[in-house]
Amino acid sequence: MAATRAALTLWRRLAALLGSLLGGVLAVGGAARAADLPEDSAEALLHVYTGGGVTAWGPAFLVRKSVADRFSITGSYYLDAVSNASIDVVTTASKYKESRHEYALSADYVYRDSQITIGVNTSREPDYTADRARIDISQEVFGGMTTVSLGFTRGADKVRKKDSPEFSDEARHWQYRLGVSQILTPRWIMSANVEAIADDGYLGSPYRAALVFGAAVPERNPRTRSARSLMLRVKGDLGSRDAMHASYRYYRDTWEIKGHTLELGYSRYFGDAWLADTYLRYHTQSAALFYSDNATSETVYVSRNRQLSPFDNASLGAKVAWTWRKVPGKYEVKVNGAYEYMHFKFKDFTDLRTGSRYAHGASILQLFVTGTF
Repeated sequence: MAATRAALTLWRRLAALLGSLLGGVLAVGGAARAADLPEDSAEALLHVYTGGGVTAWGPAFLVRKSVADRFSITGSYYLDAVSNASIDVVTTASKYKESRHEYALSADYVYRDSQITIGVNTSREPDYTADRARIDISQEVFGGMTTVSLGFTRGADKVRKKDSPEFSDEARHWQYRLGVSQILTPRWIMSANVEAIADDGYLGSPYRAALVFGAAVPERNPRTRSARSLMLRVKGDLGSRDAMHASYRYYRDTWEIKGHTLELGYSRYFGDAWLADTYLRYHTQSAALFYSDNATSETVYVSRNRQLSPFDNASLGAKVAWTWRKVPGKYEVKVNGAYEYMHFKFKDFTDLRTGSRYAHGASILQLFVTGTF
């Protein structure tokens, strides 16, 4: 529980800092203005992922409706139908198919210049169950020029193994969030967000095997993990019906994984009905302390999970939105299409079938309709 205590200590410090900031601001902040509820809307999505031997697809639906002037209720459903023949599977097991169903419900409440969001969601697979509950609070200060946000998520997972009814374990998760966004000029805005994460329990896969002197052994991961991340983001209107954004994220955890993610994006309107977005993202990370492609000594913890290995990932994505119907003050319907191509290059993970370093590409396609009313 050391990771949990460390995260709680950081959370108390962040909460105290936020309380001091808000107290000072409200003492001199002048007249408050009303925060806005999310618009009433409905969305329908079809998503398809292919890459690395994995195909996942399915629909998703979301409905958001305001109640009176201060409340808004949101419900959503997401389905993943997965056919898995990834390199982990084909080298240690056999291809399988399964479905994951996720349900989410949340409520928003606004009072003057504050907004509170409470939400729960549950995800179900044949051998894995994940439940989450969250609360987020945002406060506009300095006449709406600055927004401070605070959030917490509590998660609980149940882990099982197919054809092994005797196996059962649990994992618990805590996530703490603090963010500040600042309007710099009428055209530019920036934000900074920090997260503290603590995990406890079974944090591996009952199906995954590691290699020790070339022999397959069950993966053994530590049962605690804590992480910190910082994300900086800036958005700007370029003044000719176009805009750009840039972001950087730094991540580090107690398994000694360090990650850097950089993203650059550009958006442009074409006429009154078309909006196009494109972005480029690059991610690189180091390996976990106990990761090994083929360990040459027996250790307490050992894993050959490629997501814990050192690797680079580059992504190029584009999105097009077309306003199909629009009646100002009544409703708006948009048709959207998005595509992203990702390439993964692993520095110390080999394909056991060839002995070469493993790399693969992946594609994500999304088609969805959104309506606001």
